[in-house]
Amino acid sequence: MSEDLMIEKLAKTREIELSLLLEAIYRASHYDFRGYSQASIIRRMDQACQHFGCSSLSMLQHLVLHQPGVMTRLLDFLTVQVSELFRDPGYYRRLREEVLPHLRTYPSLKVWIAGCSEGEELYSMAILFREEGLASRTIFYATDINPEALRKAEAGIYALDRMALFTDNHRASGGRSSLSDYYTAAYGAAVFDKTLRAQTVFSEHNLVADQVFAEVHLVSCRNVLIYFDRALQDRAIGLFDESLVRGGFLGLGLQETLAFSRHNDNFNEFAGREKIYRKRLAPRDDEGRHHVA
Repeated sequence: MSEDLMIEKLAKTREIELSLLLEAIYRASHYDFRGYSQASIIRRMDQACQHFGCSSLSMLQHLVLHQPGVMTRLLDFLTVQVSELFRDPGYYRRLREEVLPHLRTYPSLKVWIAGCSEGEELYSMAILFREEGLASRTIFYATDINPEALRKAEAGIYALDRMALFTDNHRASGGRSSLSDYYTAAYGAAVFDKTLRAQTVFSEHNLVADQVFAEVHLVSCRNVLIYFDRALQDRAIGLFDESLVRGGFLGLGLQETLAFSRHNDNFNEFAGREKIYRKRLAPRDDEGRHHVA
């Protein structure tokens, strides 16, 4: 067999193994990664194989099906838990200066932070709303597929050596106080004030399989859709569309867009560079016209 044919055969075998592994995960645990970007998921699976000492995806599948606890640990590889407070400060500055003035007109607010990871975006948003005088009338929904990430988010404890970057980000976002006002430093860790999460509902939620659970005024889902294929991106955006009130706002990651989504016509671009969109105030008919409800 030629070298090219051998490479092709190995690639096909890995493709089959990956498909079977993802199907096994879905059937055994109901976590559905079958529509994730294949390039992304294979990188994470390779990292997991190395961690678990598996020489193939088939061996990893065996562990998932036969060893309790492996799936819980595998989730840490399959769900990216990399973020920081006030990541991309321009996004938060634009929220502060242009989005929150609109939200201020509502007597009460609901904000959905989808794919909240270990909570950095939640605390960023909670601090922002507190500094702008909106915290007392806002309920935050912090959701993620990974229960361990949610546990860490609810604890609100981060390594102290991350605070310098977080502080710089907060300042660049237009922060009105010192970030140190919101946490206590002890034993090499920063523990964020529990009042910041006093009006937060932490909940497991799967954008791939679950439904809308609340009507909200702002959805912030950043750097999650890049790991989905087109069909899953459309499903998630459809959930955001359905959950948002008319005139509500959707914030995505800087590498994400609604441009190719079938839900694009339901939104106006509000801040293009920061990837903030606003749900149209009136629905659009099949000929592209708007009606006033």
